[in-house]
Amino acid sequence: MTRFLPLLFLLIASTADSQSWPQKGVRIIVPFAPGGASDLMPRLVGEKLSAMWNQPVVIDNRPGAAGNIGMELGAKSPPDGYTLLSAPNGNLVVNPHMYSKLAYDVFKDLAPVTRIAAVQNVLVVHPDVPAKSVKELVTLARAKPGTLTFASPGNGSQAHVAVELMKMQLGLDLVHVPYQGVGPAIQDLLGGRISLMVAQVPSALPQVKAGKLRALGVASSAPLAALPEVPTIAEAAPLPGFEAVSWYALMAPTGTPNEVIGKIHSDVAKVLQFPEVKERLAGMGAEPSGESPAELAARIKSEYDRWGEVVRKANIKAD
Repeated sequence: MTRFLPLLFLLIASTADSQSWPQKGVRIIVPFAPGGASDLMPRLVGEKLSAMWNQPVVIDNRPGAAGNIGMELGAKSPPDGYTLLSAPNGNLVVNPHMYSKLAYDVFKDLAPVTRIAAVQNVLVVHPDVPAKSVKELVTLARAKPGTLTFASPGNGSQAHVAVELMKMQLGLDLVHVPYQGVGPAIQDLLGGRISLMVAQVPSALPQVKAGKLRALGVASSAPLAALPEVPTIAEAAPLPGFEAVSWYALMAPTGTPNEVIGKIHSDVAKVLQFPEVKERLAGMGAEPSGESPAELAARIKSEYDRWGEVVRKANIKAD
């Protein structure tokens, strides 16, 4: 019996730690500037966690180098649960393939906690483009290779790799035009200087409703309530299994106690079910998630492999 006492004491100690955590403020590093979805989502969740934990939850914006500065800081922080990292999917599953050298390793240095929310994307074209469906767009692109252009907020963005995946699977020749952000890309699309774009629904929906852009297909696995008349790209192309969703995850430095990670996941999942949180996320065009650490880990691995293949075949390099 005595030989099992150390293990028993360790189990009791770890359980006590998770029950008493947090005993001080928690920092959530955001690798982008304030204002965007990457910042607003953890800020919203952090506000509710602060009240739940009776401890301050501070958002620490560390923009730069396409998010890599903040990602490195989060990955190299002490693994005690008091520093977390809010990471868009691109920084977890695309950037590692685009940069020849990063100061962090997604699988070695970061532990999944939960997925906060997802934002759907939609394929839109300027009204002057003579295509009213995905099939008509494909026919047009094949008839005039290299003449249709597509915008993105930058190399390696979800908007970029989603179209690159379509190009590969459908054998299309489309010209990529990267911009410094969503705003300039949308403006040139509205002005007719760009043919098409895969854009987040919140950015595109007002323009679609106003008739300034035409929605051809949503990049989700099922039709969207916001665009019920628009089919999925998977069924419209058809491209079975096609999906390109933007999502935002909460990560912790590797080595953070599993009990603490479990508590954070459980509490974030509760927060995401608060009616006011769901309402505010819906206002951002986001759907609450709350995936478990294991579910998020599986998602990261799957999408890391899938988008890595796209990056390699399309020869996408960092800006």
